[in-house]
Amino acid sequence: MGSLRILVADDHDLMRRGIKTVVDAHKGWEICGEALTGSQAVAKAQESTPDVAILDISMPELNGIEAAKRILKVSPKTEILVLSVHYSDQLVREVMEAGIQGYVVKSDSDRDLARALERLAIHKAFYTSRVSDVIADNTRGPLAPRDERPKPRVTSRENEIIQLLSEGKSSKEAAVLLDISVKTVETHRANIMRKLELHTVSELVRYAIRNSIIEA
Repeated sequence: MGSLRILVADDHDLMRRGIKTVVDAHKGWEICGEALTGSQAVAKAQESTPDVAILDISMPELNGIEAAKRILKVSPKTEILVLSVHYSDQLVREVMEAGIQGYVVKSDSDRDLARALERLAIHKAFYTSRVSDVIADNTRGPLAPRDERPKPRVTSRENEIIQLLSEGKSSKEAAVLLDISVKTVETHRANIMRKLELHTVSELVRYAIRNSIIEA
C-alpha cells in the first residue's frame, strides 16, 4: 500500500488509540489529525484534506453521518469510514444516502479496520459483514423501515438540533453552536416534536438513542 493520511474522530480515547495502533502497523499510513466531536472533525478535514476520515457514528455536537456530509462538501476527495456499535436497516440507509463508502461495526474493527482502509485507499467500498448482510437482504426493494409505521423524515438541520437538545444543550447553546438564532432553534424544535409526535424532552432523548443519534 502507498501513503495514506487518516483523520480519526471519536470521543473515546481508547478507541482512538486502538485505531492508531492499526495505522502505525502499516508503512506509509499516518494519522494526520484527531477530533473529539463531529464539528472538530469537519474543521480538521477542511484544514488537512485527509485521504480517509474515520468517524464514530455517535459523537458530541454533530454525529458521524452529519459530519460526513459536511466533510464531503469541504473535502470531496476524502473517503469516509464510519464506526458504530450498532447496525440496522435505518443506519445502513442513512450511511448509503450520505455517500459513505465504509461502515465497520466496532466489535469487528480488530478484523475489518485495516481491510476497510485498504479498500477505501483505492476508492472501493467496504462494509462489515453484518452490514453487507443487511444490504443483501434488501436487494429486492428499499431497505425496510425500523417500525411498521415509520416516523416522518427529519432534515439534517433537525437531526443536529435533536442531537444537541438530547445532549442537554439549551436552545441558546444550540443556537451558538449552529450559528443560528434562538428563535430558529425553537421553530425547528417545535417542528421536530410535531413531526415525531413527541411531547417531552425525555421522549426526544429516547428517540435519539433508538435512532443512534446519541449513545445511551
